[in-house]
Amino acid sequence: MKMTARLNEAAVAHAVNTAHIPIEALDLADIVTVPLTPTLQPPPATYPTPVAALLQRAHHRLLTGGWCSGALADEDGAHCMLGAIRAEAIGQSGLETDATSVLLDAIRRKFGEHVDSVPSFNDAHGSDRIPMRMLAQAASLADARSL
Repeated sequence: MKMTARLNEAAVAHAVNTAHIPIEALDLADIVTVPLTPTLQPPPATYPTPVAALLQRAHHRLLTGGWCSGALADEDGAHCMLGAIRAEAIGQSGLETDATSVLLDAIRRKFGEHVDSVPSFNDAHGSDRIPMRMLAQAASLADARSL
């Protein structure tokens, strides 16, 4: 009984002593991860619209081939967001332009209008989590817009 009372006192003291510390909301996708074996991941069923399908293929390319920053592609075959789009567009510059535009729109919806470009957004991150998530969200956005 005494131990329970002391633990309750300690819990209240901790709550009071830490109440002034600001907290930042976390996105569960940054915390909860599951191990993936990217090369064994089959490509998902593609979106029926061309821009959404391109963005989805770019996402899958990053998932299986790796992500990089500072270059369209690195010596190991990893790509940045724009590099993956270009690699998947294969000569369809109009489709590449539309996909990049939708991706930038998705990024600005989430992170604000101050984002200058897809490459600057890509290079501002130290891991692939957020760039990968934004490619997936852009594919969904393009599909919703029937692009």
